[in-house]
Amino acid sequence: MLNRSIKFLLTVLALALLPAAGAAAAGHSGAVVFSRAITTVEETKGGKVEKTEGGLYAARDGRLNQLTEDPTDVEPDFSADGRKIAFVRGGDVWSMRADGTGQHKLTAGPEADSRPQFDPEGHYVVFTRAATEGGSRDLYRVNLGGVARPLVTSPGDEHEASFSPDGKTIVFVRGVAETGGGVADDIYSVRPSGAGLARLTKTGRIDEFSPRYFEGGIVFSRGQSGEGPGAYADIFTMRRNGTKVKVLVAGAGSAFVEDVAPAAGTLLFRRDRGLWVKKIGPGRAHKLSEVADNSRTNSVFSSDGRKVAAFIASKEAETLSAIDVASRRSSQLAEGFALESGSTATTIGSVMTWQPVRR
Repeated sequence: MLNRSIKFLLTVLALALLPAAGAAAAGHSGAVVFSRAITTVEETKGGKVEKTEGGLYAARDGRLNQLTEDPTDVEPDFSADGRKIAFVRGGDVWSMRADGTGQHKLTAGPEADSRPQFDPEGHYVVFTRAATEGGSRDLYRVNLGGVARPLVTSPGDEHEASFSPDGKTIVFVRGVAETGGGVADDIYSVRPSGAGLARLTKTGRIDEFSPRYFEGGIVFSRGQSGEGPGAYADIFTMRRNGTKVKVLVAGAGSAFVEDVAPAAGTLLFRRDRGLWVKKIGPGRAHKLSEVADNSRTNSVFSSDGRKVAAFIASKEAETLSAIDVASRRSSQLAEGFALESGSTATTIGSVMTWQPVRR
């Protein structure tokens, strides 16, 4: 454990790194926050002992700062004003200020809670809950300081929830067991009150996943979800009610939705060993970055859609970069971001969040 003086120093650094959103200077982006766990092996008299450290980290302007010290902290999400972060710790949902202070537990119990997301006004958090780790999930919501209550529950597996920019609807994926075996993922929507549940896709033995709202409707991947060589997809759009389904990205090589910048009407996707961007509608896509074979990738737009934060990891190196969408110029978000010396495993969480700033 860090002693009191080191903890104080971390807090001072965090305050310097993450100014309040309203105080951010025009033209500057906020911090990119992500989870990282580093497992090392130590030699002791009793033999080798594994030790895991980590937590939530913030990268901005070439600096990397640790916000929390629990290696189970994962899946951060900023509130729209950039002042709060929701995250998961040990299967429960927590919130804190953007500088890492004021950590507050929002849910508790034996269930496994995951993927918290603030509503666009920052008043409550929507998350998934499973009775056991790896079990089927339901959607729940919890106010900041309130009690968690069900939003959507079913025998299926509800996941990948995403808010519309106005906060009036939530799109999500439900996995339902198919006759003869297997599970098919389809897209549904619901109002934050739990009313108005609607099924938007029904394709049978083909998955729809990674739905995101944009001004004209919903963009999503269609194919086979999951990890590994069996996964494939093209990208489609549809209206909010599920009608007028149109192909957006298809052809040679699978394309997977990474993120959408609703204000800019721009899609970020992964395809053919690269990260690409495309305006939602007619027109060509543009490659932002190369991605080597067998690499792990994770990328997210800044709130204005002008930049992309991209984490790329291979067996040889890890990079965390900010890419300007217009110029395609890349710069390091954090100096010296690399595999730790002597580590047996470095794990970066599947969720990154970019702090919104007022301009």
